[in-house]
Amino acid sequence: MLGIIGGTGIYQLEGLEVTGEHEIETPFGSPSAPILQGRMGERDLFFLPRHGRRHELLPSEVNYRANIWALKKLGVTQVIGLSAVGSLQEEIKPGDLSLPDQYFDFVKGNREKSFFGNGLAAHVSTAEPTSKPLADALEKAGESVGIALHRNKTYGCVDGPRLGTRAESFFLRGAAGCDLVGMTNVPEVFLAKEAQISYCTIAIATDYDCWMDDPAHHVSVEQVIARYGASLEKAKAVLTAFINSPEEAFDCASRSSLASAVLTPRDSLNQSQKELLELLSA
Repeated sequence: MLGIIGGTGIYQLEGLEVTGEHEIETPFGSPSAPILQGRMGERDLFFLPRHGRRHELLPSEVNYRANIWALKKLGVTQVIGLSAVGSLQEEIKPGDLSLPDQYFDFVKGNREKSFFGNGLAAHVSTAEPTSKPLADALEKAGESVGIALHRNKTYGCVDGPRLGTRAESFFLRGAAGCDLVGMTNVPEVFLAKEAQISYCTIAIATDYDCWMDDPAHHVSVEQVIARYGASLEKAKAVLTAFINSPEEAFDCASRSSLASAVLTPRDSLNQSQKELLELLSA
């Protein structure tokens, strides 16, 4: 089952024939918004706007654990995220789409980044945090509609909500080796891994952040909004092509990420811990 997490500018999914709406309470609180269930083409899916239906949530205010838990509870096994990002490399031009496969966690605030703790210990490998088979399928969908997507890119995640300094931009593209910078994919990508969900983001470059010498290229909210519309349509075209393509079963390592990750013996877990582990392991 497919789940779509919409980022900036994506608060509903055009073409989705809505068949239901789910208001789910989780052990971690409420998701960003009620989750829409619907059908596009031949595929059933769920849709959740990351920032809420009216973009009322800052990146640090998103309840990432509740979002992923709720999607998992609904039977989602694949998540495609849509995210606005800044480009840290000249080759990734504003308007380009990327499928990041690596993440650099530069979040310094107190976002809850794991389902585990409080008596339930597990350490999930995130050496390969995203799903290569899912990314391959999205790249193939892009090719079918004449849209290229950059591959093998690293997404550096920052707290926000402020836009970064030039020193931070140079650090991320230099020492950290990042190609993209955004505010929302951490801890989303890692929670999906803990929930054994195949995850991939379509990253939409809106600007060059602020590492270029020419101030005209430095990111501003006005620039992001002005450039975002056409780029967003490209991302939607790729997503629609993916949804309308024949559904393929593929072997993804994310679907067994908990196989050897849990250290706490099951017989020492309480009922709520057992239920959490059962849900994440499904």
